[in-house]
Amino acid sequence: MSDSAARDRDAVETESAFSHPAVAPDASAAYGDHPDQVIDFYAPRDGRAGAPVVVVLHGGAWRGPYDRLHVTPFADFLARRGFAVANVEYRRGSELPQQRGSGPVAGRWPETFDDVAAAMDALPGLLAVVLPEADARRVVVTGHSAGGQLALWAAARHVLPQGSPWRLAAAPPLRGVVALAPIADFGTAVELDVCSGAVGQLLGREEDFAARSPYADPAALLPTGIATAVVQGRTDLTVPHAVAEAFVDAAAKAGETVGLTLLEEVGHFPLIDPAADACAVVAEEIAQLAW
Repeated sequence: MSDSAARDRDAVETESAFSHPAVAPDASAAYGDHPDQVIDFYAPRDGRAGAPVVVVLHGGAWRGPYDRLHVTPFADFLARRGFAVANVEYRRGSELPQQRGSGPVAGRWPETFDDVAAAMDALPGLLAVVLPEADARRVVVTGHSAGGQLALWAAARHVLPQGSPWRLAAAPPLRGVVALAPIADFGTAVELDVCSGAVGQLLGREEDFAARSPYADPAALLPTGIATAVVQGRTDLTVPHAVAEAFVDAAAKAGETVGLTLLEEVGHFPLIDPAADACAVVAEEIAQLAW
């Protein structure tokens, strides 16, 4: 496929993914005092009790303009597949003095990670109140793009370096994690300039990058012992499949097997587009871990 044809396909896929109207949640609950510290909940549409829970962490290069709204059709899609869904918002990039750039800055250190950790820790208690019919013992975390990085990170908090405020004493009680086109290997992402330098912006100034990477880079947090699957489009122009492959290779070197599903003629956004066949593949990957 020519470069122009690939860009045309990418534009069509992106338009399709963003064409769906937002879907209002069944309930929302705060896990902190900041307006972005909120989780939207979607009950399984078939009304079943004991449904497994899917935690969704949205993408958008950790940048402020991209919030959870764009994945609400995906959350609803999963709810229609019989899952209880928790769509997590978190603090994203802003114009911080130490991270100035020409465009929206990616991420906030340490607030982005503070929020994901706090949301995951608060989830069981919130589920007991908001969706008591859900089975909080069966939780799968999924995330798209930058959210895929956060999903992998959420499943790896027990292997964070000693002294990290986010470190857990034991592995989180998860059935697994399904990362969708994740920014999963920071070294490869930087080499490929994924999302116009987003990883560098996330970790801050150059002198901070090396110190912070061991606390944030999924490829540095292996093995986890948590069942992990990656779904990736082979024609993804936003987060090329080389990033996912580098993560899977890093896992293998660490003695861990990570499942990788490479979808032919699929780009970045079909993975969260309810109208795309790729989205059904994602749901099946989640179901294999959840049920």
